[in-house]
Amino acid sequence: MLIKLAGGRLFDPANGRVDVTGDIWIRDGRIVADPGPGAKPDETHDLSGRIVMAGATDIHSHIAGGKLNIARMLMSEEHHAHVHPAHGLCGCGSGIATPSTLTTGYRYAEMGFTAAFEPAMLGMNARHTHLEMADIPMLDTGGYLVLGNDDFLLDLMASGAGQSAVNDYVGWMLEATQSLGIKVVNPGGINAFKFNQRKLDLDEQGPHYGLTPRDIVTTLARAVHDLGVPHPLHVHGCNLGVPGNVATTLETIQATSGLPIHMTHIQFHSYGTEGDRKFSSGAAAIAEAVNRSPLLSVDIGQVLFGQTVTASADVGTQRGTAAVGSPRKWVSMDIECEAGCGVVPFKYRDKSYVNALQWAIGLELFLLLDDPWRVFLTTDHPNGAPFTFYPELIRLLMDRDYRLSKLAEIHPDAPAHTTLGSIAREYTLADIATMTRAAPARILGLEDRGHLGVGAIGDVVVYTDQPNRAAMFEKPDLVFKNGQVIVRAGEIVSVVQGFTHTVRPGYDNLIERRLAKYFDERMGVNIDTFRIKDDEIRNGQGLVRHACNARGDGC
Repeated sequence: MLIKLAGGRLFDPANGRVDVTGDIWIRDGRIVADPGPGAKPDETHDLSGRIVMAGATDIHSHIAGGKLNIARMLMSEEHHAHVHPAHGLCGCGSGIATPSTLTTGYRYAEMGFTAAFEPAMLGMNARHTHLEMADIPMLDTGGYLVLGNDDFLLDLMASGAGQSAVNDYVGWMLEATQSLGIKVVNPGGINAFKFNQRKLDLDEQGPHYGLTPRDIVTTLARAVHDLGVPHPLHVHGCNLGVPGNVATTLETIQATSGLPIHMTHIQFHSYGTEGDRKFSSGAAAIAEAVNRSPLLSVDIGQVLFGQTVTASADVGTQRGTAAVGSPRKWVSMDIECEAGCGVVPFKYRDKSYVNALQWAIGLELFLLLDDPWRVFLTTDHPNGAPFTFYPELIRLLMDRDYRLSKLAEIHPDAPAHTTLGSIAREYTLADIATMTRAAPARILGLEDRGHLGVGAIGDVVVYTDQPNRAAMFEKPDLVFKNGQVIVRAGEIVSVVQGFTHTVRPGYDNLIERRLAKYFDERMGVNIDTFRIKDDEIRNGQGLVRHACNARGDGC
């Protein structure tokens, strides 16, 4: 089938086209070159004057896995309160902060997103997480495997096995769990929590293994780099949410200098201790460090006001916040030999000094970071806010007057402790297209996503240009997935399935002997049961494997 999208204003930063009027041709789900004047499309859409972008990608959103299911059970009241409008038509379920799988896909697609990636997949939960991601319609998905508190890795490091052995282990785990990248959460800190240590600083030795978080982060960053995994190590650092953690964040940036890393939900790691309340913004110092570190990328984890639920593998931090949760209920659990999990409902209030300053810190970071190719639109769904708040966040970034009006509504003491009111910058449509389309695809190695060039998948979104950017990005005119219209005027018109993205780096098979012994002695499953085969992903349909550019022993 040949489709012509005629006369739109193309915002395609990956191909150097910004507000360029042109046509897009899609044949059998992929963008193709203009077939010439004699071509007769099967379908034509006149897009004159309208904004055209590739489908948006969320690189960090908790959309599947064990802790999210705990959150769903814990937040049953929000499922009663937020039933999807199309529930009667498609049985898609409910929820905002903890939406069902079907609702997740529909709500993302209704905003023009065609891909979202689960950033915290534990090996033991990987099979279930993949089954759940496959149940999300409309979206391409994939998962980042959590390492850094797992006993096998820590034992490898403590015993002096060397970087090559770590690389082999990471490569094997990526393949066995069908992952797209590697994430580390509070490196060493979750393992230390199991030995009743409640806090672990960057250069503090953890119990039992005697390793520091610095050791763990640099070793994993080296492994990911050596294996040639496109996405750098995804780092959830030490001391999340702790006043004064700006110093730890800056030290982590310095510690990994020379290696690519991605620091996630950086807003939660940008807190100072100035002022009477001993809580202040460290955004300027973090932005300066990021701006001068070309190998570093970040996402923000923006806080927006309202009810949500926080769900994290950082069990120590979650236990610490349980006392201020709302409503007052929470869950904490241990995952054998791997990590932990904490789920705490939370309501961010604009009249709370701390919450108001968190909101301002995130916006400061967005606006002070120079390069839209290295900063990504996230709320750390659902931790800072549900992903459905993205249109509001985009408006805050693009409209200074609106931003100032909201700044005037928050806790009256907060504006004096942030530079937000003095920042004149407004994001452009090109910035938004970069940050939500071109840059995520590039950093994840998705070469045929995030752009409108020849060969790209036909994931295309069409908007009417509106001064109210929240209204504009909340309801696109058209959303195409693989060349098929799935959303019209902000409403679902067709249900399609996405793909699962993985990488397959090389490794020395000898590591499997050591792993097999470890599984037999320590784990609740054997190694063959743990490994996920290709035909188990989406029933053998829709698995997309991305190349690794090995710098060490990889493929």
